[in-house]
Amino acid sequence: MTALLEVRQLCLGYDGRDILRGLTADVGRGEVVALMGLSGAGKTSALRAVAALQPFDAGRIVVDGFALAPGPLAPESRLKPLRRKVGLVFQGHALFSHLTALDNVTLALRHVLGQAPAAAEETARRLLDGLEVGGRADALPGQLSGGEAQRVAIARALAPDPALLLMDEPTAALDPARRGALGRTLRRLAGEDGGRGLLIATHDVEFARAHVDRVAILATGQVVEAGSPAEVLDQPQHAATRALLIEGAPRP
Repeated sequence: MTALLEVRQLCLGYDGRDILRGLTADVGRGEVVALMGLSGAGKTSALRAVAALQPFDAGRIVVDGFALAPGPLAPESRLKPLRRKVGLVFQGHALFSHLTALDNVTLALRHVLGQAPAAAEETARRLLDGLEVGGRADALPGQLSGGEAQRVAIARALAPDPALLLMDEPTAALDPARRGALGRTLRRLAGEDGGRGLLIATHDVEFARAHVDRVAILATGQVVEAGSPAEVLDQPQHAATRALLIEGAPRP
């Protein structure tokens, strides 16, 4: 399988502290991969580097043929092809509180991709309907439930039709029923449009067991164990995986 995302020997640090020390990972088309690790392991930093929101010090990132190099971030004018290839759903959704759900989704379509307002609205309504929040198009983020806000954030990330979708702790603050619904949605998204890749930063063990194809355990800035959920989470070989299983266990 040809990788949609290739990360090779990624090194990243700030404030004099090394965060990633040679991270290597892949995501294929139609595949859902969980990047797992304890809080502070560097999962969010890795996602931000892939999305060109965080510079990195060494290594290489290639997203669907678009290569990122170490050093300062490139000007946005040079990153436009990447913005079409990568969508990022932030932890906490990060919707603009003064804009309706519909306007949050149309924002990038209009101001980054240059779509006419009518075309952008048509695309946004189709995405919101497909994620079962079309009836909330005129609601402000503060009027949405956590699950609704998350689906709006996914719609916003999907608006440029990216090949790769990144998600940061998507199950935070979701109850078990909503986690299951999210997992089914992500599986469907992975299979659409010829195969979209998903990379999910999470420490939610049960969600990963049920809904992802592969897991990669991040510790000491590197992937220390990787494989199917059954291989890694049910038969842990590394101390970091065993620690994650304790932290990520369901609370009584």
